[in-house]
Amino acid sequence: MSGNLYIVSAPSGAGKTSLVAKLLENDDRIRKSVSYTTRSPRLGENDGQHYHFVTPETFEKRAQAGDFLESATVHGNFYGTSRRWVEEQLAGGTDIVLEIDWQGAAQVRRLMPTAISIFILPPSFEALLQRLNSRAQDAPEVIATRLANAREEISHVHDFDYVIINAEFKAAAAELQDIVRAERLRTAHQLARHTALINRLK
Repeated sequence: MSGNLYIVSAPSGAGKTSLVAKLLENDDRIRKSVSYTTRSPRLGENDGQHYHFVTPETFEKRAQAGDFLESATVHGNFYGTSRRWVEEQLAGGTDIVLEIDWQGAAQVRRLMPTAISIFILPPSFEALLQRLNSRAQDAPEVIATRLANAREEISHVHDFDYVIINAEFKAAAAELQDIVRAERLRTAHQLARHTALINRLK
């Protein structure tokens, strides 16, 4: 029995990190892959918990060795997902969620076509700007770059299986949980999970 692989993508500030954190809090059957990145830690971020923070040189060595399931350049920094960790977890029956951008999502879908992809949209650009400013984590020029990139990111929404509009956090979190629950009820997963029961019922 293998686990499900979920991809959650969104423009910066749309709320994907908070939504994924809520999903993990409410569902002990799913784990988040901790990405590698070359960007500096933000206030409150811990190495190995939020990201694996590495130098560009270390990242490049890992990339050349084929260690990444996907990798991308986002806002001038490199991000990548450990291929071995994800494959081992899925093989053991654990559901995994990847919190990655649209570029990485496209790479993962090519390698793992059964991955379930979810895109988070803000209710408006005004809300996106407000959220970016309220985080107080980025300089004004960084926020301007994130907003400029948001339209390009949102243009790829059609590539995803599901779309959640994060207008109200509680409702959006419930929708994300509903997607995970529904995917687990697909026939193939239920047959694999409950083989003995189904054989007895035949």
